[in-house]
Amino acid sequence: MTDDKALKQSVLAELNWESSVTAAHIGVETHAGLVTLSGHVKSFMEKWAAEKAASRVKGVKAVAEELEVRLPNEIKRGDEEIATAAVHRLSWDGSVPADTVKVKVEKGAVTLTGEVDWHYQKDAAGWDINGLVGVTSVSNQITIKQRVNASNISDDIRKALHRTWFFDPRTVTVTADGGTVRLTGSVNNWHDRQVAEDTAWAAPGATTVVNDIAIA
Repeated sequence: MTDDKALKQSVLAELNWESSVTAAHIGVETHAGLVTLSGHVKSFMEKWAAEKAASRVKGVKAVAEELEVRLPNEIKRGDEEIATAAVHRLSWDGSVPADTVKVKVEKGAVTLTGEVDWHYQKDAAGWDINGLVGVTSVSNQITIKQRVNASNISDDIRKALHRTWFFDPRTVTVTADGGTVRLTGSVNNWHDRQVAEDTAWAAPGATTVVNDIAIA
């Protein structure tokens, strides 16, 4: 069995294992570690879950997600209903500073804008919207406020990465230009790549993280 065929079967098995995903409606193609998902799902949350399930399979280097969200009639909602629910949900999330995020909804597609202090606050806002009934997509365009002093940001991130057992100093390189951080090098799997990105985002002063780490 070729590597591509074996990887395809592993991804299909993981999609079937993931209880929040209806794998029967999802097609999988693989080529040299790149996985392409096609077909349709019943919600944006299921679409997200399918992508995450595929990305955690050993041997997956990238996921191209081409899934279509087809909402069943019983869970379709009007844009005004979705916008009202989104604003309400954000207002109850203590991780999202009050009155910092604006919501726009068009045919079920939600766009978030605004400015927050930390990346985790941006992520929290996106999480709040992902699972709302009637949502077909989420575009999280919230930006991170720039800080005056970001001069030591690359050193701080390197120290944080090397405190964990995931990273060898010789395999991951961190560079920064102002608040823009770039990660390069290689790691063994998708999980480690994501850990490196999350670590970079946690640095005070990080406004953009470009993750160019390859999976070996």
